[in-house]
Amino acid sequence: MLNNMTDTEEGEGGPNSQGDGNPKESSPFINSSSASDVEKSQQYDGKNMALFEEEMDNSPMVSSILSSLANYSNLPQGSKEHEEAENEEGAAPSKKKPAVKAPSLGTLMGVYLPCIQNIFGVILFLRMTWMVGIGGVFGSFFIVFMCCSTTMLTAISMSAIATNGVVPAGGSYYMISRSLGPEFGGAVGICFYLGTTFAGAMYILGAIELLLVYILPQAAIFKMEGLEGAEMEAAMLNNMRVYGTIVLSFMATVVFVGVKYVNKLALVFLACVILSILAVYAGVIKTAIEPPVFPVCILGNRTLISKGFDVCAKVIEQDNGTITTKLWRIFCDSEFLNATCDEYFANNNVSEIQGIPGVTSGILAENLFGYYLEKGDFLEKRGLSAVQDQEVPITNSNRYVLADITSFFTLLVGIYFPSVTGIMAGSNRSGDLRNAQRSIPIGTIAAITTTSTVYMSAVVLFGACIEGVVLRDKFGEGVNGNLVIGTLAWPSPWVIVIGSFFSTCGAGLQSLTGAPRLLQAISRDSVIPFLKVFGQGKANGEPTWALLLTASICEIGIIIASLDAVAPILSMFFLMCYMFVNLACALQTLLRTPNWRPRFKFYHWALSFLGMSLCLSLMFICSWYYAIVAMVIATCIYKYIEFAGAEKEWGDGIRGISLSAARYALMRLEEGPPHTKNWRPQILVLLSMDAEQNVEQPRLLSLTNQLKAGKGLTIVGTSVVGTFLNNHAEAQKAEQSLRKLMETEKVKGFSQVVISSNLRDGTSHLIQVGGLGGLKHNTVLVSWPRTWKQPEDNLRFRNFIEVVRETTAANMALLVPKNIAAYPSNGERFTEGHIDVWWIVHDGGMLMLLPFLLRQHKVWRKCKMRIFTVAQMDDNSIQMKKDLITFLYHLRIDAEVEVVEMHDSDISAYTYEKTLVMEQRSQILKQMHLTKNEMEREIQSITDSSRGSIRRNNPSNLCSQKSTDEPAGVSVEEKPEEESVAVSRPKQVQLIQNKNATPTSPTSPTTPAGGAATPGQEMQMTWTDKAENQAAAAHPEQGGVKDIFNMKPEWESLNQSNVRRMHTALRLNEVIMKKSKEAKLVLLNMPGPPKNRMGEDNYMEFLEVLTEGLNRVLLVRGGGREVITIYS
Repeated sequence: MLNNMTDTEEGEGGPNSQGDGNPKESSPFINSSSASDVEKSQQYDGKNMALFEEEMDNSPMVSSILSSLANYSNLPQGSKEHEEAENEEGAAPSKKKPAVKAPSLGTLMGVYLPCIQNIFGVILFLRMTWMVGIGGVFGSFFIVFMCCSTTMLTAISMSAIATNGVVPAGGSYYMISRSLGPEFGGAVGICFYLGTTFAGAMYILGAIELLLVYILPQAAIFKMEGLEGAEMEAAMLNNMRVYGTIVLSFMATVVFVGVKYVNKLALVFLACVILSILAVYAGVIKTAIEPPVFPVCILGNRTLISKGFDVCAKVIEQDNGTITTKLWRIFCDSEFLNATCDEYFANNNVSEIQGIPGVTSGILAENLFGYYLEKGDFLEKRGLSAVQDQEVPITNSNRYVLADITSFFTLLVGIYFPSVTGIMAGSNRSGDLRNAQRSIPIGTIAAITTTSTVYMSAVVLFGACIEGVVLRDKFGEGVNGNLVIGTLAWPSPWVIVIGSFFSTCGAGLQSLTGAPRLLQAISRDSVIPFLKVFGQGKANGEPTWALLLTASICEIGIIIASLDAVAPILSMFFLMCYMFVNLACALQTLLRTPNWRPRFKFYHWALSFLGMSLCLSLMFICSWYYAIVAMVIATCIYKYIEFAGAEKEWGDGIRGISLSAARYALMRLEEGPPHTKNWRPQILVLLSMDAEQNVEQPRLLSLTNQLKAGKGLTIVGTSVVGTFLNNHAEAQKAEQSLRKLMETEKVKGFSQVVISSNLRDGTSHLIQVGGLGGLKHNTVLVSWPRTWKQPEDNLRFRNFIEVVRETTAANMALLVPKNIAAYPSNGERFTEGHIDVWWIVHDGGMLMLLPFLLRQHKVWRKCKMRIFTVAQMDDNSIQMKKDLITFLYHLRIDAEVEVVEMHDSDISAYTYEKTLVMEQRSQILKQMHLTKNEMEREIQSITDSSRGSIRRNNPSNLCSQKSTDEPAGVSVEEKPEEESVAVSRPKQVQLIQNKNATPTSPTSPTTPAGGAATPGQEMQMTWTDKAENQAAAAHPEQGGVKDIFNMKPEWESLNQSNVRRMHTALRLNEVIMKKSKEAKLVLLNMPGPPKNRMGEDNYMEFLEVLTEGLNRVLLVRGGGREVITIYS
């Protein structure tokens, strides 16, 4: 941990944080001092820093922290310190942690030699000669060059990442996770872990193959002598499984008991590798002087297995006579010369060739090109003729050297690539290096250069020294069961056999040591929750559970039992790891993040992309199905970490590329407005908060979620009254409430809180500045102010009307859900019902698009869509219906269609009465200018006199009859009386505005209204206290209530525009109630706001009348452009 942080501090890696327990890249020196205020004041006295003394608490002087900055170490605790830190939780804070031993390894011992040991491995000794024989010198050289180029490019990228700051212990996993984020880091870390684990299995299988084939064949449990074909192959695999499991158990026990012995033996194993390679080169030199004697017996052009005979001839001369050899007896039924022999044996001669003719023999020309074989094919010598009857069945095939697998170019790539892995060995030891930023690039690149030189020279030298049939003889069956590369070694083949055996065992131990620690590092990062148990270990930090899992996975490779089948598996995982190392470097370089300042300068993004492309190509070249499986595993881990893993912020490159991509996309959006086909509702949701900064209308977000089938942008905004300096905490609390509710309602979008002096300005600011660049909202969703008639909500409904005006001016669509509390939550389901669209005026298609989007959500999916439109007297309703059906067909929208005919009719008395009540209410609110006490007394007196006048003069007129013209359910008590009496309540004094204005008289004094008392009609009368008081003052000679037939002049004095609007609202409401009362949702064109602000009260009344009696209504205003098209 950091030197200047005490044990009691809980910084970004403290127990209360959500981080990984490691310090992040932010500076650890700010707010890190634990000195008291008195100590600080004394510390800075006399420093001549009075200008900055108020900031000394959080911005210390440079002179006081330079030492800490220079010696800053971002290395996490070692495993032992980690365990002790966990065991000592709750101990005294003053207790010091044990000092971490300073790293002391240099470039040679810390990076170069470990990389050499890990790169040189089992493939070089067991499969390199076979690959040259099958693929030819040209093909094999191309494979080696391609694989070595991949690792070299990866090493360059890795060097750039490793030198970009302090590299903690953790190697490649740390570099990838901190460069590409926890998702990629976890996925690639698991792939690297699996690759290392299967590498252990490959090394163990290689060691068992060396043991059973070349060192101690008689140790086989399942005997292979006398078996041929599939039976012999099965016996060999079973031997590999048994001995592999035994060796794996032994190695796991060694690692568990004492890993320090493994590290001490590492140099011994490395010495074995180097001695073996030197023996090969010495043997090559000796072939130029005196080639070794390794004869190969050829029958016709087929290579014979050397076991079972001693002389490569059919007969030999002995004692002046001709006698048959053991070879004769193998192919003939007796030892006599007149015996019946195998036809191919009889027709072809036996010849003996030199297995290792030497580097000066010119055999290179014969081995330049590939010789791919099918499984079971004979190993044939090029250039030799043979007599063979195709009709005669093949016999004695077990006496020939046969191809054990079908070979092809991509198979060779998959088998060979593991021999170039291991380049991460130096970076994995970064915590032990004295100067990691210098040692990792130099050591890794030098090691790759050395091993690549050895591999490429080996390809050429093997092709120049060894006969082709011997090269293709994978198990050395034609050269007395010797290891083919051993036949070339000097002074003895056993140097190679023993050296490769021990080096292979050492590599297996190293894999079983490194893989559990890698898994432990991933587990302790807490990016994959279910792996947490593997982060635990013994008291000294050894990863016990991780070792157990590693051994179990390694056993899978042992059960596969074939070295050639396991090699491509680990190639996939290593290639994926290397691919993401290159990707990380390329991204950091292209994004030019300010923190990307590697000391290693010899890198370029093009080289990283080339390396990444080579890795991806090699994955599919090796095995396309293994590549797909590896990618699926990585993708599953990525998605799991994304959804279930711990949240991390490591300043990774994926965040950077997201920002760059977002900036690029925003710049493209600026090029012009979206085409109609691409239009989708980008919604700004305006919410109101209560005193505790909690959302008042949470169902608005439920509706937003249901509308987001069109995806697009969602901004959830609210405003807080106050100033930024004083109310910033409230704004943060409000934003947290918004985010929490968005998460609950599963609304994906952004939250925005504006602090303003009043709500009106705050809402206006949100409408104006919400979004960024071309990614701005085009639709505003705001709830209907349901209590707009209440005095305390007077300001709210006026703000609502201003929102309507501003969205209209800004050419934005507006959605106003009425009775939002009745809307369904996201968990509800409608099993039937209708979504009714009342298409009265054309709004660009919003009314068509919204039901379609809603029906994409599971809440509304079962609802059917109905579209109603209104026909006037001079319209052809039949043709309108046909045209509407055709239009919907072209829009690909399924809906029922109905044209509603609205005939012209006289304006009813009820309409006049509603208009009269509305205007009287407006006049009272706008013209009365009294103090609160005076207002209460005035209203009370008006109420008393009005009620007394009614009781005295006309008590019988309070009755009413049913009317056929009136909407169902409307009565005197429910409608007009309720509206008028509501005005007379004392609490409505608060509605009066403009206290400084002088009172004026009403422009149109009126008296109670009623309708003509015709048969079959209902007589309705309304009394308003203020109006009656004014009428009594104007006509003192009249007492009580006027006769209803004398009310015509008062109706005519009403604003005829208001009367027409009220008439339209009532008629439409009547029709809508008749057709859509049972609908689950009604979408309706929203009339525009009045241009004159004096009519705002009337506007709200019109909308109230228009939607009266409907359960769920969504009022819609288009944005002035087409949003739906019939074209594809």
